Amino acid sequence: MGSYDVDVVLRLLLAFGLTYALGFERELRGSLAGDRTFSLIGVGTAVIGIIGGHGAPFALAGAVTGIGFIGGGLTFRQTTRQGDVLRGITTAAAIFAAAAIGAAAGYGALLTATLGTVLVLFILELRHLPGLRVLDARRWSQSFADDDEPAGAPSDTESNPPDHQS
Repeated sequence: MGSYDVDVVLRLLLAFGLTYALGFERELRGSLAGDRTFSLIGVGTAVIGIIGGHGAPFALAGAVTGIGFIGGGLTFRQTTRQGDVLRGITTAAAIFAAAAIGAAAGYGALLTATLGTVLVLFILELRHLPGLRVLDARRWSQSFADDDEPAGAPSDTESNPPDHQS
């Protein structure tokens, strides 16, 4: 096995390991797509990254389209008492990130792929890490007006204050 073959094997193994870690996190959090799906996407886009680096630069464009299709299949709208809720969008975005990480690893940008994985895991776990929960925007959102509310309009909590009984 030549040095080229060893390099390709290492790229594929790194893509697998990094994207498996992302899928493992998603599976722990109850996502419909987990470790197998993420690692399949990572290895597949790594192969496309390798091919793209050897004279087929537009191969990755087709992969991005396919990844969008997979991500779209994971999102759905659910009606709740509070209104419609979009589900699966974080996993769809994580799948897009996994594809980019796999492509970077396949192309040979191993540091980029590794740092990208660390950052994606940080983003996904942010609200679950005790010292970093302060960075979760949902914690602070009640203090700010929604984009859909006109400026100066009272929020639901201001117009309907909670009952205080003694």
